[in-house]
Amino acid sequence: MVPRFPYRGWLLDLDGTVYLGDRLIPGADTAIAALRAAGRRIAFLTNKPLQTRAEYAAKLTRLGVPAAPDDVINSSLVLARYLRDRDPGAPVFVIGEPPMLEEMRAHGFEVRGDERVRWVVIAFDRTFDYAKLNTALQAVKQGARLIATNPDRTCPVEGGEIPDCAGMIAAVEAVTDRKVETIVGKPSPIILEVALAALGVPAGEAVMVGDRIDTDIVMGRRLGLATVLVLSGVTRADDPRIAAVVPDHVVRSIRDLVE
Repeated sequence: MVPRFPYRGWLLDLDGTVYLGDRLIPGADTAIAALRAAGRRIAFLTNKPLQTRAEYAAKLTRLGVPAAPDDVINSSLVLARYLRDRDPGAPVFVIGEPPMLEEMRAHGFEVRGDERVRWVVIAFDRTFDYAKLNTALQAVKQGARLIATNPDRTCPVEGGEIPDCAGMIAAVEAVTDRKVETIVGKPSPIILEVALAALGVPAGEAVMVGDRIDTDIVMGRRLGLATVLVLSGVTRADDPRIAAVVPDHVVRSIRDLVE
């Protein structure tokens, strides 16, 4: 197998692109192996903060795509680095699951369970409830600022989609009457800068492969990367946004990156 496209650096989305839930997209393992064999640089880029980078790498390896933690860039890592550069060690309240809290602690933040914080961090959280919403409200009333991991409305899973971080953001913004100041995940240039640095490839020699027009493809188009839209996740072939945004390539799945 040989790559169909000439790009030196490849940024691959995960959910809906490499796998769906715990099922590998058919042919993803052989396609990625062929890209690597051809000397292409690969990094995995995900907005999903539900696992650590080590856990993502272990999952990829288990599914037949060997990966190390440094091969994965996720929104929780990018948010923690971004905020550390601006307010190191700040007390934060995190709307998020344990891996998100772990990432914040690993970067030196004081993760608190009450409103006495400088930041409310909003992430994809399947345990989001009224108590967390109320703590966020009380924190903002005392001057806390809002930052979030990713803008995705839904996350693709086997059999459909589930609510993603946009639902948590909307709830907090609605009750606090404040807007999130920064969202670090795709399509933000913040996460792309980290990813390109990991690849060691300039934007003009890189390609973004993903299943979402509003994050993966829009980010690539805005910031000078080539783009490949895969139709194995949330975007369907008849989506009118394809004609409006114009990805460089549209393929059925990641297996079609090679021939």
